[in-house]
Amino acid sequence: MHAHLRAARLLTGALAIVLPALLAACTADPSEPAPASTGDPAPAEVDGARDELAALAAAAQDRHLTATYTWTGADGAARTVSVTSANDGTWRVDVPGWGRGGTVDVSLAGTADGLFQCALPSAGRPEAASCVRLGDPDDAVPRKLDVRVQHPFTDWLEVLTDRRAPLAVSPATPPAGISGQCYSVDSTSASLNAPLDVGIYCYRPDGTPTAVRAAFGTLKLAGEPGPAPATVRLAGPVTEDEPLDAGSPTDSPSPETP
Repeated sequence: MHAHLRAARLLTGALAIVLPALLAACTADPSEPAPASTGDPAPAEVDGARDELAALAAAAQDRHLTATYTWTGADGAARTVSVTSANDGTWRVDVPGWGRGGTVDVSLAGTADGLFQCALPSAGRPEAASCVRLGDPDDAVPRKLDVRVQHPFTDWLEVLTDRRAPLAVSPATPPAGISGQCYSVDSTSASLNAPLDVGIYCYRPDGTPTAVRAAFGTLKLAGEPGPAPATVRLAGPVTEDEPLDAGSPTDSPSPETP
């Protein structure tokens, strides 16, 4: 009898020691707080905006049209820019009052034969239009000859469709009077040579650019676009003249006296 009591007491003591440990082990995992999610909802929204803009830029590459845009530059002056994106992929952008200190209208064009700048008849240049070859079709416009307003319709579209480009994209509010979806585009690269100007880019669902606000100023679609031609034509014949830059016209050097 005493042996049975001693055995019962030993068993009770052992259970008193083991049961709390077992209960603690069973309840430890549920009582642990779930690991906090490291995901941030913002990147998903940003990635969505990046995909949307890439899709619209791809549609813009396939959107062939003739259109006019109001360009307001840093000086506050408004100009009417003509844009032609032809069905064969050639393009032309006419910009009034850009060359020779704002006295000469110029045209930039990309064709199968190359990249061209044309000087148009204007107040500072009454002669007939003539063009100068700047390089091959895929060459960049030299910096001092770069009007810049052509980029949103040409090479910057390639950057916007490239998911590897160092860009941060987020939805933006359209400027007053502008239709379409707008996106704020910033660069994530520390390089001074950003692939495009940061700013606001707006498109209709069919890829029609409706507005761009960037370092060169603001472009806004003026009126409805028209149909595209089969190809673009240069404004004039190609010559060996020097291309025009934006600098003020310089006086011709006076002849040396003997």
